[in-house]
Amino acid sequence: MTTLNQKPLYDLHAEHKEWLSKISFYEDEIKIMSNRIADVASKNTNKETLAMVEHFQNQLIAQKENMDIMKHDINEHEAFLEKNINDNPVAPDHRKMNDHAKHRENVESFEKVFNGLRKELNSFLSKTL
Repeated sequence: MTTLNQKPLYDLHAEHKEWLSKISFYEDEIKIMSNRIADVASKNTNKETLAMVEHFQNQLIAQKENMDIMKHDINEHEAFLEKNINDNPVAPDHRKMNDHAKHRENVESFEKVFNGLRKELNSFLSKTL
């Protein structure tokens, strides 16, 4: 039997807020990246360039979907924490709950992929703009 790590309830809540803020930042990044890709598409008719534009557009769509799933999962876990506090409001600042390592791993993995995509896109843009 494995023992799950326990963390203070408020630490879990603080991580949720941090992750949702990061996701919001990445949503803004996607808008900026999409605009830059649209600029390239409007100025190029080269088939190879347009194929790369489509590749990046598809990648951004996939990352947006990943962010939507992460936001949903984080908000669902936040609702679980709130219900726990409402059901038992005694000393929530001293209460510990199972760590949400899966959410943390998802956010960290997403950031790694997203940062790689950003680097790849910036390299492409520097060659085409």
